[in-house]
Amino acid sequence: MKKITLLFIFPVILFAQEKTTTVTPKQSGKYDTNKFSQMYDLLATPNMFRTASGAPGPAYYQQQADYKIDVELDDKNAKLSGSETVTYYNNSPDSLEYLWVQLDQNQAAKNSQSPLAESEKIEQVLAAEKFTNEYLKQGLDRGFKIEYVKDAKGNPLSYTINQTMMRINLVTPLKPGEKFIFSTKWWYNINNYIQDGGRSGYEPFEKEGNKLYVIAQFYPRMAVYNDVEGWQNMQFWGGGEFALPFGNFDVNVTVPADHVMDATGELMNRSEVFTPAQVKRYELAQKSFDKPVVIVTQAEAEIAEKGFSDKKKTWKFSAKNVRDFGIATSRKFIYDAMAVQLSTKVVMAESVYPKEANPLWGETSTRTVAHTLKSYSSHTFDYPYPKAVSVSAEDQGMEYPMICWNYGRPDENGVTSERTKNGMIGVVIHEVGHNFFPMIVNSDERQWTWMDEGLNSFMQYMAEQELGTNFPSNRGIPSKIVPYMSGDQKFLEPIMSNSENIIQFGNNAYGKPAAGLNILRETIMGRELFDHAFKVYANRWKFKHPTPEDFFRTMEDASAVDLDWFFRGWFYSTDFVDIGISEVKQYYVSETATADLKDTKVRKGRFGLDKGPFVYLISDKNGELKVSDKKALKMEEVKLLSEYVDQKLTAEERATLKTPKYFYEVEFNKPGGMLMPILVEITFEDGTVENYKYPAQIWRKNNDIAKKVYATEKAIKKIQIDPKLETADVDVTNNSWPKVEVKSKFD
Repeated sequence: MKKITLLFIFPVILFAQEKTTTVTPKQSGKYDTNKFSQMYDLLATPNMFRTASGAPGPAYYQQQADYKIDVELDDKNAKLSGSETVTYYNNSPDSLEYLWVQLDQNQAAKNSQSPLAESEKIEQVLAAEKFTNEYLKQGLDRGFKIEYVKDAKGNPLSYTINQTMMRINLVTPLKPGEKFIFSTKWWYNINNYIQDGGRSGYEPFEKEGNKLYVIAQFYPRMAVYNDVEGWQNMQFWGGGEFALPFGNFDVNVTVPADHVMDATGELMNRSEVFTPAQVKRYELAQKSFDKPVVIVTQAEAEIAEKGFSDKKKTWKFSAKNVRDFGIATSRKFIYDAMAVQLSTKVVMAESVYPKEANPLWGETSTRTVAHTLKSYSSHTFDYPYPKAVSVSAEDQGMEYPMICWNYGRPDENGVTSERTKNGMIGVVIHEVGHNFFPMIVNSDERQWTWMDEGLNSFMQYMAEQELGTNFPSNRGIPSKIVPYMSGDQKFLEPIMSNSENIIQFGNNAYGKPAAGLNILRETIMGRELFDHAFKVYANRWKFKHPTPEDFFRTMEDASAVDLDWFFRGWFYSTDFVDIGISEVKQYYVSETATADLKDTKVRKGRFGLDKGPFVYLISDKNGELKVSDKKALKMEEVKLLSEYVDQKLTAEERATLKTPKYFYEVEFNKPGGMLMPILVEITFEDGTVENYKYPAQIWRKNNDIAKKVYATEKAIKKIQIDPKLETADVDVTNNSWPKVEVKSKFD
């Protein structure tokens, strides 16, 4: 019985042992080193919320938060007070025990953890103002002061504030399909962003005592709850921006009566806040498609900025299906606007700016807004909101639905350098462009900065190039990301890194994704396939919350191009591109084999071994090829070949034959870890040029070496890899044959 029992158990033990020690593809070294592996190990499993195609699934949901907000600006004390009523809709399949609300102003509060998490060092040379601000001043008492949180009946609600997040504790869970209404009242001191930094605040004009306000993150805002993370309640440390649900906003903003304002949403009481003449100018702007119409003139703004009205005026705005709200207000504002014709609708491009921004802003801002809306709409979807506003705010570059702050002004004499003008145009395009990514295609900025900054920087590059002025784009050009990608690996992270963990933020989150998308469009996929897939992604996920997986999968799904190798290398690693020419051999044709070829095995044909006699391709001087060594094939000198052609081929077939005279074998190597197509330009001795593009799949079976054979009618003078610098190749010294010496910066 004992033996029988052992025999019975033994195969079970073997099975268990085999199961626990089996090496899965993901664990094997071959899988880990195979850069063409599909990304099953990196991407989330498709489900009913998000499909394998990259589209929203049948069970996809998103929450909604509607706001009714009243705020008042105390201009003398730079203080903002407000109250809001929030209606939160639980469209998820989950019961929610509590709600999370963002209190972003708390990132600058005295008890903020943000400065404690930053390393510090002594600056030994400081201006007196900076030294005073750094070491002598106590600093403004910043952060939200919450006065109450109440339910719809006015009863106090229990809440807990953890740094930049507030948890509202519900008495009973909020069930699927239900809504919850609560109200809050708060105030905070507005920061001088020129002195203290920040994405919003006021810019002081000390000579006249005026302020220019750009107000954002000014109200408690609902956090996102979704199928990916549940509550996105990661603290705001200052780097990773904002994840927000969509909703409808009704916002009343009370300011001094001499202020001019613009904000997210449609202005509901234009006739109450503008003069009759200004209202007529706006109506004219609605019909002006070729140039802006000045609605509040510089002369009117100069009169207003000299007085400080003690009266008040309330501006009423309404915005539908937006994720946030921004306000710009000042008595210094000039205001202009023009109409923009998109393929299906007309929208307004607008700008507000102080006299210090002229003549640059009057000539450039609104026209740039209009160009941006046209360019982005052509590559994604028609801009769905009624307007887009550019605000002149020095040292700023920040975006909100329908409104953004942008730097760039002339000097004190009104003179604008080309660098300043181009910088201003670039930032206007970028910040207006953020309306598309992430204000509409609403990715999670707190987690994945590249999904808005990188995609938007790529779109910015295209819009800049479509200006037709040879615009000097800073990001999107592959060669410009080379210094970053070739840098010390200790200071590099994959693009797929959380915002707070990135050392070189601009290169990682803006520049590298933009360059990568440009390479996809121009070199790997081609414009037609890329543009279609990108537009599919934008339309699938407009007014929704996409993840990186949704983008990666959609780009493949809509193009039939396998891109896992590219996304794996470019987004999930810090590999760099370096492809070179390691060897070039010339061969000449002979009927006589050299000693090294006599024992060579003949390649098998379709039906077995080829039968001789044979034509031999002889390596010329073991690959040490010089221009003088080039031998041209003369058909009549190779009797075996000429007889076969004459006897076996018809006259018609002979007439279609190519007439190669030179034979080359080129060996390419890949010192860099990043896969990339091989772009080859061949220049012949007569000056003519031919270009070849070999897909990245040429590296599938050999990650280090690839070879190509060229049978040409003309002798080759030069072979060049990536002649237009399309692939971000970090070392071009190995890109040419014959080798070209590249001068150093010292030389």
